[in-house]
Amino acid sequence: MTELHHLTVTAAHAALAAGDLTAVALTEACLARINATEPLIRAFLHLTPETALDAARAADERRRQGRSLGPLDGIPIAIKDVICTNGIPTTAGSRILAGFRPPYNATVIERLLAAGAVLIGKLNCDEFAMGSSTENSAYQITTNPWDRTRVPGGSSGGSAAAVAAGQVPATLGTDTGGSIRQPAALCGISGLKPTYGRVSRYGLIAYGSSLDQIGPMAWTVADLALLMNVIAGHDPRDGTSAPITPPDYTTALTGDIRGLRIGIPREYFVEGMEPGVEAATRTAIEVLRELGATLVEVSLPHTRYALPTYYIIAPAEASANLARFDGVRYGFRAEGETMWEQIEQTRGQGFGPEVRRRIMLGTYALSAGYYDAYYRRAQQVRTLIKRDFEHVFAEVDVLATPTSPTVAFPIGQKINDPLAMYLSDVCTLPINLAGVPALVVPCGFSEGLPVGLQLIGRPFDEATLLRVGDAYQRATEWHTYRPDLPA
Repeated sequence: MTELHHLTVTAAHAALAAGDLTAVALTEACLARINATEPLIRAFLHLTPETALDAARAADERRRQGRSLGPLDGIPIAIKDVICTNGIPTTAGSRILAGFRPPYNATVIERLLAAGAVLIGKLNCDEFAMGSSTENSAYQITTNPWDRTRVPGGSSGGSAAAVAAGQVPATLGTDTGGSIRQPAALCGISGLKPTYGRVSRYGLIAYGSSLDQIGPMAWTVADLALLMNVIAGHDPRDGTSAPITPPDYTTALTGDIRGLRIGIPREYFVEGMEPGVEAATRTAIEVLRELGATLVEVSLPHTRYALPTYYIIAPAEASANLARFDGVRYGFRAEGETMWEQIEQTRGQGFGPEVRRRIMLGTYALSAGYYDAYYRRAQQVRTLIKRDFEHVFAEVDVLATPTSPTVAFPIGQKINDPLAMYLSDVCTLPINLAGVPALVVPCGFSEGLPVGLQLIGRPFDEATLLRVGDAYQRATEWHTYRPDLPA
C-alpha cells in the first residue's frame, strides 16, 4: 500500500471500506506526519489530536457495525482558520482574534462532521484571507513543501501546503480573489472554487461578502467531488445561498470529454507570464484537445479592468465587515483612556499592515464624494466582466487558462510591493467578480516548481469542470508527484 500520508481521499476510503485500514491508524499517521513536517512547513495554527482520535474511533465502530456514513467517514480533514469551529480557536490569522473560540460550527463543518470526517486542526492563512502568499499571517509564515524558501501561495496557503506535505488528504480553503486556486497551483494540488452561492458561507469570517466562497482542496479531482457532495447545497441560514439542489458530483467523472468545446481566452496569457508557466499550460490544453475536446479561441475584453475593480470592491466590503472588530465584545483589546482611543488602539495594534491598508482603501472608496467615482463605477465594470463570461459561455462549455503568471516566488520577494503581490491573482480575480466556478489541477513543472491549469465553468456547473479535470488527470500523472520531505 502507498504510504498512509500519501493516500488520496478516494484511496483511503477504499482501504477503510475493504478493512485494510482503520480510521485510527490513518489519523495517527496524519498526526505523525504533521509532527515530522510541521517544523519545516508551519501549516497549522491549532491541532485537535484528542478529539480527532475520538472521532476516528467512532468511525471505526460505525464501520464495524455496518453503519458507515459514507466516503468521508473516518477521513482526516483540516480547515482554514477563517471558518468557525465550535470551541476550537478560530483566529483568521489575526492577532485581533487571538484566543477566540466560536460558540458554533459553520455549516460546512456541521456537514463534514455529519459525514464522519475527522477534524484534525486549523490551518494558517493570510490575515482575514487578505493576501497571496500567507506571509500576512500574524502568527507564522507557511512554506511551500516543494521549496521551503518559497511561498505556498495565499490566502489558503496553509490549506494547500498541508495537502502537498502529506499532512492530511484534504482541506477546506476559501476563495475571494483566487485564494484556493492560486495556492493549489503553487503547491501542485487540486482545488475548486464553487459558484458563488453553491456552498454556504454561514460561519465564514467575512472578507468580501459578495466574493467569498468556501471550497475543497485535495490531490485529485475525484477527491474534490467527494467533498463537494458533502458541503454543497442550500442553507437557509445564509441569505446568499442558492436554493438549487446540487448533483452527485461523482457521476460526472466519466473520463469522457469528447465533443466539449473549450474556450482559450487570449487575455489570460498576460504580459510578463513566465515562459515555463505558459508552456505547461498550453501543453495541458493540448492534452484536452487530444482527449476529444474542441478548442476555441475566445475573448473576455473587460478582463484588463478586473484587478482595479476587485481592489475597490473587495476592500470596500472588508471595510464594512471588519468594523465589528473593535475590542469591545471579543478578541484582542488594547488599553485607552476613552472608548474611542481604546478602539483606535485595538484596531491599530490588532490588525496587520495589509489589513489596515485594505480597510483604508475601502473606507476611502465608500466615503462621501468618492462613492460614485470609485465604488459605483467598479460595480458597473463588474457587470461588464460578468457579461463577458455570459457571452463566451453561449459558445463554449469550459474555459482553460493559466492560474498564476508565475510559479511560487521566494518568501519576502513581494511582501513590500503590494502591486506586485496583487498581480499574482490577475488570472483568478475575474472569476470571483463574475461569481462563476473554477477548478485548478496540477499540469506540470517550471524550474522544478508546480504549475496549475485553471478551468472555468458556467454558474452552478461544477460537474462539467470536474468532468474535464478528472479526464485530464486520467491522462496525465502530475497529480501523483509528491515533494521530497522527511518520511
